[in-house]
Amino acid sequence: MPKREDNGSEIRRRHPSWLKVKAPFGQRVHQLKSLLNGLDLNTVCQEAICPNMGECWAHGVATFMILGDVCTRGCRYCAVDKGRPTRLDQDEPSRVAEAVAGMNLSHVVVTSVNRDDLPDGGAAIFAETIRQIRVHREGCTVEVLVPDFQGSEDALKIVLEAEPEIFSHNIETVPRLYKRARGGGNYDVSLRVLERYKELSQESTTKTGLMLGLGEEAEEIRQVMADLVARRISVLTLGQYLRPSRWHLPVERYYQPEEFEYWREYGEQLGFDYVESGPLVRSSYMADRQFKALEDRKAPNNGLVNLS
Repeated sequence: MPKREDNGSEIRRRHPSWLKVKAPFGQRVHQLKSLLNGLDLNTVCQEAICPNMGECWAHGVATFMILGDVCTRGCRYCAVDKGRPTRLDQDEPSRVAEAVAGMNLSHVVVTSVNRDDLPDGGAAIFAETIRQIRVHREGCTVEVLVPDFQGSEDALKIVLEAEPEIFSHNIETVPRLYKRARGGGNYDVSLRVLERYKELSQESTTKTGLMLGLGEEAEEIRQVMADLVARRISVLTLGQYLRPSRWHLPVERYYQPEEFEYWREYGEQLGFDYVESGPLVRSSYMADRQFKALEDRKAPNNGLVNLS
């Protein structure tokens, strides 16, 4: 339980030194902000108060958040606004593609709020965004980080037909904490989304992310990782949960950097193709690096034979 003052208010916890980052600044960051504002686009970097925004934007990586900036679910860990969305922007895919071309990106991540108010959960807008990026920025690889679409296979097929290079859906936390942390979410539904997409597209690269620090136990982490490997998930990201506001769930524990290294090694030994694990890691953190590492592993050995 978090410590409290005599008046009952919660004591504000200081982040450990390894969680401190520089504020985003520099010419590149300023240019990207101007471009995105001019096109009336949202990024999860800004909406979710990502601690890596400065690093990623300076590197030329951004995660676009489509389908508006109001989520229909009330997850207690996420900083994105909750409520009832007011509109569906059909022109958004072309503006995202324009931004991708303007930023000269070679790899882009597209995510969204939950849109349970839409029959397809927004799958058609995801698919059209992928298609528009292909038109405006030839050769750019596309990673989608989708909501659970309430388990709809039809929605999954709509996204699949647009052929993103990476399909991602975050598992977020262990099953025991779903009711407390992930309002409207269901662990088995999220697992099934990842599993079914892989069944529909055998050669696809699937990816998911897990937050640590909400009160999970080590054996629960191991079980989730085993569930994911059994469903042939390619990439796993592990990062520290940070509390966006007093309304959100408190941090139950800060993990040490060496603990994240332990879980990285454990995950790769268990069978993931790639594990990105660290205190500041988020699901789209340096996503281009993850994709390149996977592609390098698939590349032939240039005809050379290892005789050792």
